[in-house]
Amino acid sequence: MEDIKLDSSLSFGGYNWRVLDIQDNRALIITEDIIEQRPYHDAYKDITWTDCALRKYLNGEFYDKLDEADQSRIIPVINKNLDNQWYGTKGGADTKDNIFLLSLDQVCKYFGDSLSKLYNPGKNQRYWFERKDENNSKRLARLQGSEWCWWWWLRSPGRVNVKAVYIFGTDGNIGIQGNNILKGNLSDGKCTGGVRPALWLKLDL
Repeated sequence: MEDIKLDSSLSFGGYNWRVLDIQDNRALIITEDIIEQRPYHDAYKDITWTDCALRKYLNGEFYDKLDEADQSRIIPVINKNLDNQWYGTKGGADTKDNIFLLSLDQVCKYFGDSLSKLYNPGKNQRYWFERKDENNSKRLARLQGSEWCWWWWLRSPGRVNVKAVYIFGTDGNIGIQGNNILKGNLSDGKCTGGVRPALWLKLDL
């Protein structure tokens, strides 16, 4: 087995990845940087991860760019897509994914433990987690090729199903209310949502 440790970095498929979890002979990894910018979906309509354009892209065009050796190391997983923990917005059906985005509960688990804030929101919390969450900075990510941090998508639904949860680019806070799946948060209609693919990697070669 490769000598891979939690929170270490590894190279795979032409990208640098961060190790979030290790179970037996497999590791959950996410790209260190935001590797590109894409809308969550290609139409402004109620949608979940199950049917969104970003899932189709990651498991289609993006996956197909990898060579056969890399593809053979990716372990398909059944992802649970939970309802939004604050708003009750439907998360959709379970999905079988080769490549995916992290969910709200996963980002709260793997980037420092913020699960207590997810399941026990403060009385003044409405759209975001606490600004002083000690784990905010751990979720910051740079846009590849840039010196600047940017906001990036999670697969979980926002307060309605035309929004998806995201991570703030300025402080790493969790935008649990979500950004517009097609337009992001820009009035000119140009979505600049960041993509950080995640996958389960086979460690035995």
